[in-house]
Amino acid sequence: MAQITASVVVAVLAAIAGGAPLAGQTSLSIYSDGRVVVRRALPQPLEKGRNILTLKLEGLDPATLFSPDTAVALVSAAARPATDQATAMARAIGQTLAFVRPRVGGGADTVRATVVRLAPPQYRLSDGRFLLSEPGEPLFPPDVVRTMPEATVTLEAARTRPRTELAYVSDGAAQWQAFYQVVLLGDRCQVSGTATIASQSLRVDSAEVLLVAGSINRAGAVGRPAFLLRGAMKVAAEAAPVAASEEAVGETHVYQLPARVSLEPGTPVTMTLFPRSSAAYTQEYIIPGVLPWRGFLGQSPAEPDRVPVQVWYTLKRQRGTAFGERPLPGGTVQVFQADSGLRLQLVGEARSDHTAPGRDLRVQSGDAFDVTAERVQTDYNQEQLAPPKRGMAPRQRITAAYRVTIANAKPQAVSVDVREARFGVWRVTDSSVPAEKLSATEVRFRVSVPANGDATLTYSVEAEP
Repeated sequence: MAQITASVVVAVLAAIAGGAPLAGQTSLSIYSDGRVVVRRALPQPLEKGRNILTLKLEGLDPATLFSPDTAVALVSAAARPATDQATAMARAIGQTLAFVRPRVGGGADTVRATVVRLAPPQYRLSDGRFLLSEPGEPLFPPDVVRTMPEATVTLEAARTRPRTELAYVSDGAAQWQAFYQVVLLGDRCQVSGTATIASQSLRVDSAEVLLVAGSINRAGAVGRPAFLLRGAMKVAAEAAPVAASEEAVGETHVYQLPARVSLEPGTPVTMTLFPRSSAAYTQEYIIPGVLPWRGFLGQSPAEPDRVPVQVWYTLKRQRGTAFGERPLPGGTVQVFQADSGLRLQLVGEARSDHTAPGRDLRVQSGDAFDVTAERVQTDYNQEQLAPPKRGMAPRQRITAAYRVTIANAKPQAVSVDVREARFGVWRVTDSSVPAEKLSATEVRFRVSVPANGDATLTYSVEAEP
C-alpha cells in the first residue's frame, strides 16, 4: 500500500476579484479567446507516495488539472466553490441564525430563528411559533461560509520532490489582443506593435506571461468574454528588453513578454511586442465587383448605383529585415498620418489576420472620401443555347454591360482598380481599359483618374449560370 502523507497547504492558484493575489512562482499562457494555462510552482515539498493537499483556488476546472512534473501523477481533485446564500442556508439547517429585516419608518430589526427546512421554507422562533417565509436577510456564522473556492488534490509522487508543480486551464480568466500603430511617412511608414491584456477574473502579482497566437479548437461551446473592459488602462514600464521573444510551438506562435506582469480585473495592461520598425508600403483604391460569385446573373435597375471605393494598405515585409522576419499575430491595425500642423490623425483602422514571416501585411482601412464611383448596367441579354448533348438541359448565356464613372476630387491623379470575380464559365468580351487576369476567377481594370476630374470604364461580360 502506498505511503499516505496528509499535507494541508493553503495556496491560491487563481484568484478572482476579491481574492488574494497569486503568490509564488506563477507562469501564465494567455490566449486571445479567454483561456489561460496557469502553471504554479508551490514551495510545498512532496514525499514519496500519496500526498493530499487542500488548496484555495478560483477559476479551476478540476478536469483540466494536472502535474507537469513527470514524477508526479494526479490521483484525484475535488473542487468546492465559494459559498453562496443558497448553499449557506442548506448548511445552516438546524442552526439558529440572526435575520435582519427593515423597520417601517426606517432602521432595521434583528430576529433570531432556527432554520428547519428550505423547501417549503420553515423557520422556528424562540417561542415555538413558525414562520413560513424567510424572516429577513440572514447573517451567517464563519463556519458556514467558505470565502474562497477550495479543492482537495491527491498526488502520487514517484520520489521525493522539493516543491509542488501544478497546471490547469482557466476559461474566461483573461485574454489579449495585438494592436499595431502605422504612421505614414512619404513612401515609407513606421510600425510599432503592442499587446493589451485584459483580465476578466485573474489577479496576479509579478507573473511570467506568454501570449499565444494561433487557432486552437475548443472541445465544446462556451461563452467568450468581451475584450473591452471598463477601467483604467495601465501601460507597463519595466527596465527590461523592449521586444518580446518569440518561438513557434506546434501550430502556434508564443510571445514571452520581456518583463513580469501584474494583472487585476478591470485594468487592461499594454506592453510592447516589438520595437518600432520602418517599412515600405503601398496604397490602393479598389472598387469591388458587381457580378454574383455563383448563380444567375440578373438585370440591374437603370439608375446609377453609388459604389464604395475601398482604401487598402500593403506593408512590405521582406525576409531578412527585422520587420519581415517577425510573425505578426492577428490584431487591430491603426493607420495614422500627420496633418499640416504635424498632428497625427487616425486615417484608417482594420482587423488583420495572423501574418507569417516574409508575408506582406495587407488591410482594408476604410472607404475613400474624395474618390467616388457610380456603376450602372447599360445592357443585358439572355441567349438560349443548345444542350451540349442529347438528353441534357439547354443552357443560357447572359451578356451584361456596365459603365463605371469614377470622380476624383483630389489635387493629384489617382489610380483605381475595378475588380470583378466570379466562379465558373465567364469572360470579359469588351472593355475600354484592358482587363488584367489576376486568377482563374478574378480580373482587374486599372483606371487612371486625373486630378479634379473623372474617368469612365465600360466593359461587357458573358456568363453561363
